[in-house]
Amino acid sequence: MKIAVVVPCVNEKPYIAECIHAIFANRFEQAVEISVFIVDGMSDDGTREVVTGLKSQYPELYLVDNPIRFTPFAFNIGITSMEADYYQIVGARHILSDNYLQKSLSILEKDKSIWCVGGRIINNYINHTGEIIANAMSTTFGMGIGNFRTLSKSGFTDTVTSPMYPAWVFRKIGYFDEALVRNQDDDFNFRVTKAGGKIYYEHDIYLKYYVRGNFRNLYKQFFQYGYWKVYVNKKHRAVTTIRQLAPPLFVLFFFFSVLFTLAGSFLAPLCWGVLGLYFLLDIGFSLKVSRSVKDFFQTLFIYPLMHFSYGLGYLKGILHFLVFGRIPSDREKKISR
Repeated sequence: MKIAVVVPCVNEKPYIAECIHAIFANRFEQAVEISVFIVDGMSDDGTREVVTGLKSQYPELYLVDNPIRFTPFAFNIGITSMEADYYQIVGARHILSDNYLQKSLSILEKDKSIWCVGGRIINNYINHTGEIIANAMSTTFGMGIGNFRTLSKSGFTDTVTSPMYPAWVFRKIGYFDEALVRNQDDDFNFRVTKAGGKIYYEHDIYLKYYVRGNFRNLYKQFFQYGYWKVYVNKKHRAVTTIRQLAPPLFVLFFFFSVLFTLAGSFLAPLCWGVLGLYFLLDIGFSLKVSRSVKDFFQTLFIYPLMHFSYGLGYLKGILHFLVFGRIPSDREKKISR
């Protein structure tokens, strides 16, 4: 039994050693050969030197170059670096529990209808803003019903983090779409379910994730998620999840509320009443996850920031990809890196 672990990486010197140690610390109930491929986007912060320094301790650790630097290229480079029975994808700031690989392997071998397994996230905060953002993203109001971040027990879902796949899945549906610098995992997992496979969230395995947060990057991240989601939808000629429609509808509703108010329309009070319900939910969920008054007011701001930025990105994606029929430009790919 061979497992290849693929770790996309760019400038992750503070975390890469712990990530590697945790992978090799995984315990197995049967004979398993494990190889780890650090697919590096030409890091210049000392990451490569850390990986090279660990090769004497871990002979099955490999450093592979990703000169293009984008994530889907890293995935595909790692997957095609060796033939294995299973492929595990791990973020460079993901620290796996020591049962992660074995449990994922057992689930995939027991039920062949499951094509993908992933576990829960335990956040480790680099700064307090990251903690507040992560708390907001852990709620159904923040991320929607059915998102793996909000699940509290094992079960089927539409995507997971740090997934394991059997090798035959890639032979059946192909590799990650290299045109997608964002949402490539959403696209791939939609192809999994479209082909008849199931995606399983296992609550008993986990990864520690180092969260670094600021509001500017949060806005950019969610704007890009919304923008690229439309490209995925166009590719598959389908809306891949219903919850993705809520943020653009929220933006449009806000815009028309302002428009109706300026026009003196009788619809204005109705629109503001619905928006008032949104902000009541905002207040309620902010109270639920906040530990201080300062946290409350920051969280109160984070929810509409996430929803508005995703919605604006989604609407821009509709204009670019559906209305004008554009393809992603090099500039847009660089912005999203």
